[in-house]
Amino acid sequence: MKELAPDYTLGIEEEYLLVDADTCALADVPDALMEDCARELGDKVSPEFLACQIEVGTGVCANIAEAREDLGHLRRTISDCAAQYGMAPLAVSCHPFADWHTRKHTEKQRYNDLARDLAGVVRRMLICGMHVHVGLPDDDLRIDIMRQITYFLPHLLALSTSSPYWGGQDTGLSSYRLTIFDNLPRTGLPPDFISHGEYRRSVDMIIEAGLIEDTTKIWWDIRPSHRFPTLEARICDVMPLMEHALTIAALVQSITRMLVELRRRNQRWRIYDRFLIAENRWRAQRYGTREGLLDFGQSALVPMPQLVAELIELTEADAMVLGCLNEVRAAQDILSVGTSAERQRAVYAQACAEGADEKEALCAVVQALISEFREGL
Repeated sequence: MKELAPDYTLGIEEEYLLVDADTCALADVPDALMEDCARELGDKVSPEFLACQIEVGTGVCANIAEAREDLGHLRRTISDCAAQYGMAPLAVSCHPFADWHTRKHTEKQRYNDLARDLAGVVRRMLICGMHVHVGLPDDDLRIDIMRQITYFLPHLLALSTSSPYWGGQDTGLSSYRLTIFDNLPRTGLPPDFISHGEYRRSVDMIIEAGLIEDTTKIWWDIRPSHRFPTLEARICDVMPLMEHALTIAALVQSITRMLVELRRRNQRWRIYDRFLIAENRWRAQRYGTREGLLDFGQSALVPMPQLVAELIELTEADAMVLGCLNEVRAAQDILSVGTSAERQRAVYAQACAEGADEKEALCAVVQALISEFREGL
């Protein structure tokens, strides 16, 4: 059977936290606010597991320009609707000082089932992420590209990190979100399936055994989407600055095309052991862009500025075809201004230097996150 040609369409999903605009504390989403958002955005907005969260998803976007317009509209609408209730959204993976013990989950059958099945580990899920879908309609192609693109997941995570704080403490990590998420089953790096058939045999076994209903409860860092003919990158923290989110989306799209083009020329990216990729995943989670990743060819640590420059060079021809070259090159901007994790720590340090106590400094971090959410909208 002839392989279905990829279209490289884009879809972006983001999860936000809602806070009281004055106190900076988490606040549950009022039913009226959710109704206002749904009236404006339809099925592009939905509740999330915790009552203080809200999720948005763009439509199917032909290119990054469409994704920018759609995501900008989503963010602007959520922000405007929330403001009418004295609230504001944060595009950040962990609230700097919230206590997960005090949060309740959304009353919805799926979430009730999750709370029952996953017990204590899911009650700590006070985290938000960003997912990027790239259109690949062929089943086997999705699995083949998933095998290869896994190599690049730590690079994407490092650039996206936005969760250094948990429960009012600096964790020392750049993405504490993954520490929480990895406690769930069926998370982390995907298995190294060699075909769509092998993938289906494995997932069908646990579905037929009644352990899960479908593949929406498989939460790997990258997966074939259950609902769409896409490959879905799920490793990234959600980012306060929309332009940074678009850079990550453009990188995912461009890396995907680069790997497909290699396949068309009967070439491929080398498949490395998951042990090595997991080491880089940890380094990205711990250090973000500060300490570099392991270059498997050199058996040496390489600084992120060099890795980002190499990634841009590797994908710029594909980015040009896809119309997202500027966004891909803007990965350098993330290094220049710092990831959200780095910026949050800088805001905290500045507030303390100006005489703020710990609580006031953490509130300053939240206020900065509120401002960044609106930037460029």
